[in-house]
Amino acid sequence: MLVLLFSGLQTAYAVTPAQLYDEVWRLINLKYVDQTDNSQDWDIWRHRYDKQMKTKEDAYLAIDTMLASLNDPYTRFLDPKEFAEETSSIKGSLQGIGIQIGMKDGQLVVIAPIEGSPADKAGIMTDDLILEIDGVSTKGITIDKAADKIRGNAGTQVTILVKRKDQEPKAYTITRAEIEIKSVSTKTPIETQIPDCIQYIRLSSFISKNASAEVLDILKKTANNKKGYILDLRSNPGGLLSNAILMSDMFLQGGGIVSTVDRYGYKDTTRAAKVRITNKPLVVLVNKGSASASEIFSGAMKDNCRAILVGEQTFGKGLVQEINKLSDDAGVNITIQRYLTPSGTDIHKKGITPDYEVKLTAENVKNKDDVQLKEGLKILLKECGEPIPDYLKAPVAKTDGNNKKANVKTDEVNNSSDVQSKENSENISKTEEKTQTEIKTESKTETKTENEIIEKVRTTNPNYKELPIRKDLLENLNKQNQ
Repeated sequence: MLVLLFSGLQTAYAVTPAQLYDEVWRLINLKYVDQTDNSQDWDIWRHRYDKQMKTKEDAYLAIDTMLASLNDPYTRFLDPKEFAEETSSIKGSLQGIGIQIGMKDGQLVVIAPIEGSPADKAGIMTDDLILEIDGVSTKGITIDKAADKIRGNAGTQVTILVKRKDQEPKAYTITRAEIEIKSVSTKTPIETQIPDCIQYIRLSSFISKNASAEVLDILKKTANNKKGYILDLRSNPGGLLSNAILMSDMFLQGGGIVSTVDRYGYKDTTRAAKVRITNKPLVVLVNKGSASASEIFSGAMKDNCRAILVGEQTFGKGLVQEINKLSDDAGVNITIQRYLTPSGTDIHKKGITPDYEVKLTAENVKNKDDVQLKEGLKILLKECGEPIPDYLKAPVAKTDGNNKKANVKTDEVNNSSDVQSKENSENISKTEEKTQTEIKTESKTETKTENEIIEKVRTTNPNYKELPIRKDLLENLNKQNQ
């Protein structure tokens, strides 16, 4: 569920634990989006564990502790194994059960299952809370540690205890498999008849480097025999920011696509070209699992009045992370920017409200009644000037204003994360010159004492107490806090 940038990847070389720790400290100091570093003096962390770090494992734990003080679940350290797995998933394959996970209100939650994955086939759904993994509570766990426990070799099993709204917790034992990340499909998730004049496109993730090319191929092949398009972004957690921009460019004729704002308040706006691939009517399906790159595309379509959005409020992920490879093949993801829709809207923790709100219930799914898609088809056929077939003639909501609420109930459907490719030759690079705007990262001048910072980390970060800090490091913290 991330918008990711690749920093220049470097060759691994031997470093001391202290050097590795300092490498991460410097990257945060240079790039982290919040200049106040969560209202603390970042310098207090630089040499905090110099004498305690004896091994790489000590450095990893110390880095985890330092990053926890930022209270940002998206800025996180990845050991060499975790970093290799993340790189592998971006290349389009992974081993596990096939779910995207995140944090909501301090709880581990399923953002979306990957279509056709073991998790999807087992019935795991968007917004399911994961209470336990193999009998161990997920309370206080980090996203990375949870992902590490869920992943595993194909053929092995993992048991997760899931809590669904208004239902008792249920254990699912799922066999892991090799997950091929297929992003683009023209097959509907729930059996629904599509009129011949309409092209349905399902995009489950923006993460594949081929996703935009596949969508472009569909648009070109259907240019002469289709009158409109349904683009299904439900449960799509994001992927490559470059894909979101390229796909937006296919439908827009000029206008803004997205703006990013860095730690210095500088705003960089990406605009669409003057030539578009198609001007035919477009309906975009979204739900609460549509995040990051999905929201960038949806926001661009809505703010430019290019498409009609149908479904549910989106997830609300408006931050950009950069992937940095460290000197020992470990890595660190750092939140370096926040993004705004073309109208200047910051959707982080808010999401995007569709033009037509349509709820999809578990009962709808059970009965193979995709009311969101059906509503989208009716709206699109009307836009295309085509008659509505009898099988779609259900009551349509009478609406007013810009936000229309269809008279149908809802729950969830499917799809997936956000990654922007960026070529830099160095991990620590000079900031690009950008046009300064009035948008500034809010800062605070208050200086806090070291013990106040530690206490704030302990009380405000749910992951802090669960960090497996080496005993002597923890004792050192406690002594300084007394």
